[in-house]
Amino acid sequence: MIATDSLADWLGARTDAQLVKLLQLRPDLAVPLPASMSVLAVRAQQRASVLRAADELDTLEFAIIEALTANEDARTIGAELTPLTRTTLHARLKDRVTKTAFTAALARLLDRALVWQVGDDLHLTPSAAEALPWPLGATTALPDALTEPEANAALAQASPAERALLEKLATTGPRGRTRDAAPGTAPERPVPRLLAARLLHRIDDETVELPVTVGQLLRGEPVTDPHALAPPKPALTKHTPAEVNAVGAGEVGELLRDCTDLLDALGKLPAPALRAGGLGVRELRRLTKQTGIDEQRTGLLLELLAAAKLVEKGMPEPQPDLDSTDDFWAPTPAADAWLDAPPATRWVMLAQAWLDLDRMPWMIGLRDAADKPIAALSAELRIPHAVRDRQAILRLLAEYPTGTAVTARDLGKLLAWRMPRRRRHFRLDAVTATLAEAAAVGLLGRGALDSAARALLHAAATSVADAEAEMAAALPEPVDHVLVQADLTVIAPGPLVPELRGRIALVADVESAGAATVYRVGDASVRRALDAGLTAAELHALFANHSRTPVPQSLTYLIDDVARRHGQLRAGVAQSFLRSDDPALLAQVLAAPVAETLALRAIAPTVAIALAPLAEMLDQLRAAGFAPAGEDSAGTIVDLRPRGARIAVRPLARKPYRPSSPSEDQLSALVTELRAGERAAGARTGRSVRTDGTRTGTAATLALLQLAARVGRPVNIGYVDAQGVASQRVVEPLRVGNGQLDAVDPVSGATRHFTLHRIASVALLD
Repeated sequence: MIATDSLADWLGARTDAQLVKLLQLRPDLAVPLPASMSVLAVRAQQRASVLRAADELDTLEFAIIEALTANEDARTIGAELTPLTRTTLHARLKDRVTKTAFTAALARLLDRALVWQVGDDLHLTPSAAEALPWPLGATTALPDALTEPEANAALAQASPAERALLEKLATTGPRGRTRDAAPGTAPERPVPRLLAARLLHRIDDETVELPVTVGQLLRGEPVTDPHALAPPKPALTKHTPAEVNAVGAGEVGELLRDCTDLLDALGKLPAPALRAGGLGVRELRRLTKQTGIDEQRTGLLLELLAAAKLVEKGMPEPQPDLDSTDDFWAPTPAADAWLDAPPATRWVMLAQAWLDLDRMPWMIGLRDAADKPIAALSAELRIPHAVRDRQAILRLLAEYPTGTAVTARDLGKLLAWRMPRRRRHFRLDAVTATLAEAAAVGLLGRGALDSAARALLHAAATSVADAEAEMAAALPEPVDHVLVQADLTVIAPGPLVPELRGRIALVADVESAGAATVYRVGDASVRRALDAGLTAAELHALFANHSRTPVPQSLTYLIDDVARRHGQLRAGVAQSFLRSDDPALLAQVLAAPVAETLALRAIAPTVAIALAPLAEMLDQLRAAGFAPAGEDSAGTIVDLRPRGARIAVRPLARKPYRPSSPSEDQLSALVTELRAGERAAGARTGRSVRTDGTRTGTAATLALLQLAARVGRPVNIGYVDAQGVASQRVVEPLRVGNGQLDAVDPVSGATRHFTLHRIASVALLD
């Protein structure tokens, strides 16, 4: 109780700005609004709140907490506690920390009310000692005898049995009991061998302890030393901003191309979803083979597309021709708008989706607790702290100048020093995988944040627009020309303008993608363009107008040859029909085995009909070596290419809850209310009336308020607001009438209005 009272007094002496900062750092203290400083002090010492606040503390701040805890534990039974002051506390740590760093760390603890002062004496919130991320005394004890390289070398020499013993201690706890720790134990046994190699420390004849460094190495954590109170200094690699932006833009080009290929593949053949909701290994490999993207990258891109609502699970339209009633993964209608958007806009959508993704795609393929591989798009990938950890890594990189790269190992060590309670989240594999994903998304170039990524990480409301502008400047300008080669390849020296890209993709197949995309023109690709309604003259004009090199004769001959044979047969819907201006050609078709397959029947020398659908007729005739073209009822060639399946995005029954931090103005209003409640709680009362709901009680309340208004006396009223929340407040009545009390709030100086029937009690103040 004494600690709570002294903390409440200290909180009451803080300025409004300091209380606002406390509520910003520990927002859970403000919900619901505490009625007084005593209530705020009790909340500030609750274990759950203290542990939550301690997640953001660094190693130096924990060293201060440990020193204050050790000072309290050092007193003898019955002796009075001698608190530490700033001077005495700094004297204990001055060999390892500068005065400036010490003062700043202590100020951060005071801002969070984890430490408070009574005069010059420092006091610690009791639950803070439970938040220490290491055993008590670790920051004052000397570092482990083995350095990181020495520990790695010793672990490499350990036998499987010795390694298993060490890993058991690393996962269950650093201390273990064994009789083999006693002197005289056979030296060939595992424990004596580990003690000799300094991979274990002897505590007594029955207890051994795993050194901190060895435990961190076995768990894959960054190796940190609690004794080191200065942050580690990472090795920095410098690159020019232009180089970083260029590499990042190159990755963005690959990202957009691969996402487009995935959407196209899923549109042509939606992927069946697992019953658990993810995407099976077989389907992932099918997409990998179809698009030429490796499995890990395919999984990452699928997660991005799903997060951006460009891919969704459900039943697509048209329904796949598969004997299944389960859901499928397929593109949504939003994918069409995304494909038509400018490249920078498309990138921002994917990058923002990755930054806000509460999943870890790099875990795809890892084994779960049941030793089964984790599937893409499955629920197992959802990690509550994924967004927080990802942001911590990238924002640490953003602290360094533009063009600065830091290795994953150094980032992990620095983050572990800054947030030791979360150090296991920054294992080398996790940080490395996060940086690899950031590079694949186009946020990094040469390991450094590019300009667009820095803009996207900025907290300003215009950050998305700024990021889009930065990426648009970094991406190469779309070109409106190609280079046609004699070997029937077409080289796009950069990203093509959308209209030209669509035309070239229709008449040629991609042979290799990159900064310069290589297309190849062939019989099938030219026929595809003719099937889509283009004429031979339009194809000649396409290359003549957009090729910076002379159009080779081989391409001209190819287009003319395919066009001459194309469309001599005309297929339509009867179910379907087949016609040709050349009776001999139609007779040739009717004599071929395919005629029996399609049930073709001649109804005129130049016309035949079939029972098969039009699409099937075209496929069968082409497989038999003919070159038919589809036409509509007017005889115009129609584009019968499949458009790709689409799945409608299901509306959410309820929007997901995203907690938002209160603004500084809102917190200032809360502090004002808190001051008013504190004033009411500490006021000395004279005559008082409590409303009991009767006419007599209401009249007495009204009379006392009118008296206070006439003589200018402040009153302490108990008020129940419209939400049913009761509070005490001190006000200075101005007038009473029309069922309302008008009074001045002495804390804020504003005039407030209170409904009379909601006033539960009134007391005149002395």
